[in-house]
Amino acid sequence: MQIEQFYDTGLSHASYAIVSNNEMVLVDPARDPEPYLAFARENHAKIIGIIETHPHADFVSSHLELHKRTGAAIYTSKLVEADYPHQSFDENDVIEIGSHTLKALNTPGHSPDSICVLLSDQTGKELALFTGDTLFVGDVGRPDLRENVGNVKAKATELAKAMYHTLHSKIMKLPADVVVYPAHGPGSLCGRSMSKELQSTIGKELKENPVLRPMEESEFVELLMDDQPFIPKYFVHDVAINRSGADDLEASLAHIIRIVESEIENTTALLIDTRPAHVFKAGHYPHAINIPDGNKFETWVGSIVGPGESFYLIVAEERNADGLLRKLAKIGYESQCKGYLTSTESSNVSPAFDLSFFKENETDFTIIDIRNDSELKKGKLFKEAIHIPLPRLRESLQAIPEEKPIVVHCAGGYRSAIGSSIIAARVAVPVYDLSTAVHEFSPIS
Repeated sequence: MQIEQFYDTGLSHASYAIVSNNEMVLVDPARDPEPYLAFARENHAKIIGIIETHPHADFVSSHLELHKRTGAAIYTSKLVEADYPHQSFDENDVIEIGSHTLKALNTPGHSPDSICVLLSDQTGKELALFTGDTLFVGDVGRPDLRENVGNVKAKATELAKAMYHTLHSKIMKLPADVVVYPAHGPGSLCGRSMSKELQSTIGKELKENPVLRPMEESEFVELLMDDQPFIPKYFVHDVAINRSGADDLEASLAHIIRIVESEIENTTALLIDTRPAHVFKAGHYPHAINIPDGNKFETWVGSIVGPGESFYLIVAEERNADGLLRKLAKIGYESQCKGYLTSTESSNVSPAFDLSFFKENETDFTIIDIRNDSELKKGKLFKEAIHIPLPRLRESLQAIPEEKPIVVHCAGGYRSAIGSSIIAARVAVPVYDLSTAVHEFSPIS
């Protein structure tokens, strides 16, 4: 028996292939089916099943494309009411895979239709639990993503209570040596404070996971509801895609072609410039916003750009385009991209920032703090700063006064490049990016 983890650092997403006697079952596959098909070929295994632990909010799954290409059945809870061909997989339902079995456990909490998958050997010994977004290493899934999403909706407090009972009546009662394989690692917005480790055991989580320590339901609910991260705009979109099944990846990318500058001269669509911040500042198209390519590019596009909003990509070189488009496809945004172009003639230059002058004359500037709410709790860096988290910035530009030049800061420099470009595209006064110089300032008491 072999378990292979596929990990996408950009979305902090883990998916799995389980192989027994040349039969293979996949759990929560990512948008691109090729890594799983290649793994099956390399291991001379036949894919006989694809399991979706719930309709994912943070990425688009390839379950439908894999079904069409392999004939393997898709398994998910009947509560999903999935629109794609599937077999219901609910409490105590079993999939035979070689000499092993996979059993479904209904585990509401992160979503009303979540399942976990328990792997056992031919003797009945329980070996591993594929927990989806229910249990993470060091954390559990957030309960606030399905209040207004999907066919089954539930209030966050009710899902938090359901999570308490899921954990205490099912998961925490499993043998201590059962290996835990979650769908996410640190950096995922499906939880708060996941460990850097990408697998664990039930026993280890009982000892070290702060959310599993002994407590009453009311305390657990309060703990789970507190300080959850922001919800990106694309999450609602992806739940809907995953309930119906995504289009085949390559076919969905085929319409996106390179265009020439004349095609965007009068466009009302958004221009997303993916070049590094320093390159963008040296020359860019008027009204373009800068979301530099990086490890979390797709998350920030999906947090700033709304589902259905058309945009063009501006890339540094032709060779960068394919990778960026595939990142967009991971969150189901490739259909919104009208084309891409390389930028060489753009002449709009961002104003140079004089850090020394700023330090001596802070009151001459309007300072915009675009950190998240949880970061603000650690303390402001500037007493009079206006706090607008980056995911809400485009909708909140009217709250920014234009009497003075504007300085934008985050916690490290990447987000401030995005935020300053968003503001600069819509105001008449100079806008500056504090960038990595933010590290020279300490929180004020």
